[in-house]
Amino acid sequence: MRDFIADKIKDVKPSGIRKFFDIVSEMQDAISLGVGEPDFDTPWHIRDEGIYSLEKGRTFYTSNAGLKDLKIEICNYIKRKQNLDYDYNKQVLVTVGGSEAIDVALRCMINPGDEVIIPEPCYVSYVPCTTMADGVPVTINLKNENNFRLTAGELLDAITDKTKILILAFPNNPTGAIMEREDLEAIAKVCIEKDIFVISDEIYSELSYGDKPHVSIAAIEGMKERTLMINGFSKAYAMTGWRLGYAVGPEALIKQMIKMHQFAIMCAPTTSQYAAIEALRNGDSDVEMMREAYNQRRRYLIHAFKEMGLPCFEPKGAFYVFPCIKEFGMTSDEFAIKLLEEQKVAVVPGTAFGDCGEGFLRISYAYSIDDLKVAIGRLKIFVEGLRK
Repeated sequence: MRDFIADKIKDVKPSGIRKFFDIVSEMQDAISLGVGEPDFDTPWHIRDEGIYSLEKGRTFYTSNAGLKDLKIEICNYIKRKQNLDYDYNKQVLVTVGGSEAIDVALRCMINPGDEVIIPEPCYVSYVPCTTMADGVPVTINLKNENNFRLTAGELLDAITDKTKILILAFPNNPTGAIMEREDLEAIAKVCIEKDIFVISDEIYSELSYGDKPHVSIAAIEGMKERTLMINGFSKAYAMTGWRLGYAVGPEALIKQMIKMHQFAIMCAPTTSQYAAIEALRNGDSDVEMMREAYNQRRRYLIHAFKEMGLPCFEPKGAFYVFPCIKEFGMTSDEFAIKLLEEQKVAVVPGTAFGDCGEGFLRISYAYSIDDLKVAIGRLKIFVEGLRK
């Protein structure tokens, strides 16, 4: 059977996140801080709208690009948050999660051999999706001393005559790093000068904790026409299982993405789309409540690491921390396995997000404060044992 499977698929490594999730699911009394999934239930009024849509028999296909009312609300949301205007009928595609939008965008844009610049550490799908689309991933190793922000100099050094796309993902998974307007302005200048398109994954846009609100690179002058903005409902509205995302960008690209989506998927889940309309119209207070809870947990972890003597820059977005464990002379994988075996706490090795994640761990705080306190107590015992 192996001879019938494409080589490029065989060579793709499975997700390093799922490995630890699968182990901990069978381990009694283990605490997992590994999966980036909100511990909140989808707010009731959003669930109720989904239930109502089923009760009304709205179980049909929608248009390929998504329900008209949902696309209008997406445009209203972006106008409200970023002061950007998009045509709901020509510039919006509703997808099965943000992950589908990433995959479809890359497949619609890449010709064999095109290079895609991917700053790492990063979400696990960017490199394999680029490879599966016959592109060439070119990674940039982001630095802890720069708070894992991409600099214009790093971007310039990675550009060749084959560079086509930059994937920009801030707030970042796994580091929690953000990019502020001045950072994005410097990146935008390079993209315009070098004629590079940007896929901006903004799935964590609502989870920013600094004094300044999240800014999309599409809002920087000259960038709207060369940016595809990807977002969704999983993180901000605790709707992971509803599998709903969207892409917003230039009409010519969205047109091609709809075509691919049409043949591969048909349309996003109808029930989820009706629920998402309610989320966008009336969910701002829910987002604020969850963001405040995450921020409380974030502050607790930063304080706990400081007391533990475990170096960790202060993340300003998403719901992850990325502490450094280089002092122990172990690989990230060895540390994570030993922690799981000895203290029954699951975290994700930094190498799951790129080779430059070696020496770091991703710890999610999308868990209750009580679970975090127990897990950190166990981590403290483990760290103290290693230091003896």
